[in-house]
Amino acid sequence: MSVALRVSALGKRFGELVALEDVSFELAAGELLAVLGPNGAGKTTLLSAIAGVQAATSGTINRTPREIGWAPQQPALYSKLTVAENLELFARLEHAGDPRETVDAMLAQTGLAERADEQLGRLSGGNRQRVNVAIGLLGDPPVLALDEPSASLDPAQRERLWTFVSGLTAAGRAVIFSTHNPAEAQRHADRLLVLDGGRLVFDGTTGELLARAGGATPQALAGGGAQPSEGDLEHALVAFLERREAAA
Repeated sequence: MSVALRVSALGKRFGELVALEDVSFELAAGELLAVLGPNGAGKTTLLSAIAGVQAATSGTINRTPREIGWAPQQPALYSKLTVAENLELFARLEHAGDPRETVDAMLAQTGLAERADEQLGRLSGGNRQRVNVAIGLLGDPPVLALDEPSASLDPAQRERLWTFVSGLTAAGRAVIFSTHNPAEAQRHADRLLVLDGGRLVFDGTTGELLARAGGATPQALAGGGAQPSEGDLEHALVAFLERREAAA
């Protein structure tokens, strides 16, 4: 598959604080990539640097910020404007050739056409998040970065969101997202990145991480011998990070 995003030796410092150090990976077109790690690992910093929200201190990214859609965890939306008005405002900020035509196309793509004239503040959390993602897609970027996209959603809203995101990757768009929910990553992501202390400590599939952690299900940890594909990613992630810390 073609490479949609290449990140090489990315670093970010805030004074003496090292938020990211020597992070390198590739993301293929049509791939859904999850970024996991403990609090303070650098997940949001990585995504915001990729999206150009903040400048990296070192390293390179093969895409310009205009080629990467960005949907932050806290949407910068206007609750008193309608869905269509929010989209048109951001389309104009993105210098879309025909803002209204762009909005109509985005409403159709995201399934928000029937909500176009509703005030944003009256929408459910799930629909507000869909508007947030829609704004990230206004420039038709080949890569979309989502920071904790389902953090405030209930199970039904999360299901609708991931159905929508899966449709984007099926159409060839590359998506990278951060999450604190390993089960969500296990279910939806094609591949995982694990950050710890600003460094990339794992890049691979769920099955590979489970195997590295010895299965890491309660049964496996007790000697039950569960197969990696049957494992619990949350237990595996905790075990993997604890082993790294013990070996340091």
